[in-house]
Amino acid sequence: MWQRLKKIFKTISYILITLIMVAILGISLASFKYHSIVDSTPRNSSIQAQPGALGQFVNTFIGTGGFPYWVCGFNFPGATVPFGMVRLSPETMSIFKDTKDFSTAGYYYADTKILGFSHTRLAGTGATEGGHFLFTPTTSSIKKIDFSQDYFHRFSHADETAFPGYYSVSLKDENILSEFTSTERTGVHRYTFPKTSKKHLLINITNTIGKYKAGEGWVQLLPKANEIEGSTRTYGAFASRFGGIKVYFVARFNQSFKAYGIWDGTDYHEELTQLTSDSLKVAVRFANENVGVKVGLSYVSLENARLNLETEVGHTSFDTTLDGAKTKWEEKLSLIQIDGGTEEEKKVFYSSLYRSFQMPTTFDDVNGDYIGFDNTIHKTTDYTYYTDLSLWDTFRTVHPLFNLIAPNEQRDMLVSLVKMAEQGGSLPRWPMGHGYTNSMLGSPADMVIAESYLKGIQDFDVELAYSYMKKVALEPLPKADHATGREEIEEYIKYGFCPTEFGEEAIGKTLEYAWADHSIGLLAKALHKPDDQAVFEKHSKFYKNVWNPETQYFQSKHKDGRFVELFDPLKLTYFDEDQIYTKDYVEGSALQWRWAVPFDPNGLISLFKDKDYFINELNDFFELSDPQKATWTPGSYYWHGNEPDIHAAYLFNSVGRPDLTQKWVRWILDNKYDNSYVGIDGNDDAGTLSAWYIFNSLGFYPIAGTDIYQLDAPLFKSVSLNLGENILSIRTKNYAPENKYAHHVFLNDTLLDRTWLKHAEIAKGGVITYVMGKTPLK
Repeated sequence: MWQRLKKIFKTISYILITLIMVAILGISLASFKYHSIVDSTPRNSSIQAQPGALGQFVNTFIGTGGFPYWVCGFNFPGATVPFGMVRLSPETMSIFKDTKDFSTAGYYYADTKILGFSHTRLAGTGATEGGHFLFTPTTSSIKKIDFSQDYFHRFSHADETAFPGYYSVSLKDENILSEFTSTERTGVHRYTFPKTSKKHLLINITNTIGKYKAGEGWVQLLPKANEIEGSTRTYGAFASRFGGIKVYFVARFNQSFKAYGIWDGTDYHEELTQLTSDSLKVAVRFANENVGVKVGLSYVSLENARLNLETEVGHTSFDTTLDGAKTKWEEKLSLIQIDGGTEEEKKVFYSSLYRSFQMPTTFDDVNGDYIGFDNTIHKTTDYTYYTDLSLWDTFRTVHPLFNLIAPNEQRDMLVSLVKMAEQGGSLPRWPMGHGYTNSMLGSPADMVIAESYLKGIQDFDVELAYSYMKKVALEPLPKADHATGREEIEEYIKYGFCPTEFGEEAIGKTLEYAWADHSIGLLAKALHKPDDQAVFEKHSKFYKNVWNPETQYFQSKHKDGRFVELFDPLKLTYFDEDQIYTKDYVEGSALQWRWAVPFDPNGLISLFKDKDYFINELNDFFELSDPQKATWTPGSYYWHGNEPDIHAAYLFNSVGRPDLTQKWVRWILDNKYDNSYVGIDGNDDAGTLSAWYIFNSLGFYPIAGTDIYQLDAPLFKSVSLNLGENILSIRTKNYAPENKYAHHVFLNDTLLDRTWLKHAEIAKGGVITYVMGKTPLK
């Protein structure tokens, strides 16, 4: 992280100049909003390209700008479908220097150059991955192109149009309209060139997002079939940890090749049809100004890439494919219907719901084939195999949302996690592609699996899942290559905490392990394993062993029980270059980790001097935080842009102050989200911050790894959630923008005398009614 911080200092001047240029060029936020969101007939696309009824409220540019790196959303505006393997989106580069790594997703809002359009990326994460098979249209003569350099177009946001399932940009420098849509495994392109111009497509076979490397490039042109096929292996931030990831493609064009050639990294070869190289680019010339191409992907084989293409799009037109993508998004967006709120709040809500369904990634082909964690081909039966699960983030909000409104997909994700454990040796922490990345800490799959089972999703091998959960929680790291476990687990069990001398992140690990143990204990109880339940309930209290009653913080501890003397609760890990004060914390300050026990709020509160002291300290935690979103430094107080403290406002409920829960939740909703290209307070982390907005605007919030929801106050007048066979309705009385406090809450006409719900109480639908007021109820 410190290296990233130093990089920020070096690029602050670039960002400031870029922002000035954005203003000079007239790329205002107001015009951006109007063009991308309000105008139902986009100016820079075909007349057919219009968003769906709910898709019109989605701003796909939210979270694509702001200060890099950890305070930028890292979202992308391109075309995809829910959980799509294909995320077809532009890659951009800065105007002042040839820098193309300001966003891990390839698109950075302040950039003014488009390099082309690639098919894969992660959504909103801190890891740069993907960029497979970059297509770039051009009217330039091939002889004038320097293939050793990045070809680019200058572009304006005023010439972009995007909504769920569609992206287009008019490249005015060469007058080329580029449009894109997709299915799960196939990207569909449509380029409209000037009639009298040259009409070329450049295809970078070995492209990667940012500055990561690729190799093993292979390409073959099939002029008689109007096709190009190929493959490459890329080594991104995560894939490089397990030997890279190989991807295959088949591209089918709507017209014959007028001319073609291949660049091998050194020389350009005209009319060559096949080549192998670690650096490969292809150029193809066409006669007709309307160039269409369908690109099928597979992580298994070339044959499967062609099968995916044939099955999903075949002879289907661009517009019909787009209609299908829009329909898939409308089905997901309509799972929650809202009434009331402002127009901006409605857009932020549906944009958040849209981003919540972008990851994880469909990884199997249409025939069920997928590459497992043992690097061999497996076949699915009655499930879709998913990968790219940012579990340390998504277990907190995204998977609880799926448990509620997408249980079928959540069940398949559980099956996928168990398959990863079977084939790789352990449950993953952050699986990407077909390998363990071992990113972040803890064992968050425990919370995901336990919570889903407790909430009624039980159609998976829970006993096998439980065996892996128990093994990792009680035994040393697996011996299998790259398999995930709990570091210092022997010391954690021996001492009742992770001592500082045995590794880094000791506080983070102790608290996260305790949370996972709490969830395992709940699952053990549900599975009627009383002995295991007792063990894990005991371990779930280990967090108390690193509480320093003198400082009133969780503090690093030696194995002999002494607390580490050097301590600064406001020091951020990002600014502690030598990790003198923050070695044992993760992505934040000791103050931000002070509240990281959402699963046992009463136990946490009991550690403080008294209840009033707890309330005052927690209230100051919010009062002293920065009200602006995505500032270049997150600060030492409440930071909504990262996960350890995003539940903190709900701790007020446990001390009889639901008014403060409601006050600060609404403050976060109002200040840390908006309908701009910044839009959120940090990395969206595969929809984690987006799903937080969804829950908190509904009026309740999940305690991950349990079956409990904490209550706050809804943002909207009424909400309808489709739970599959049942409908959960959320209604308000005395609704008005100024009435932000819930005075009473009724569940099916029964007045609640508590500030929480159990999942079973709403699983079969029903009505939650909030009686609202302008001031807190005394």
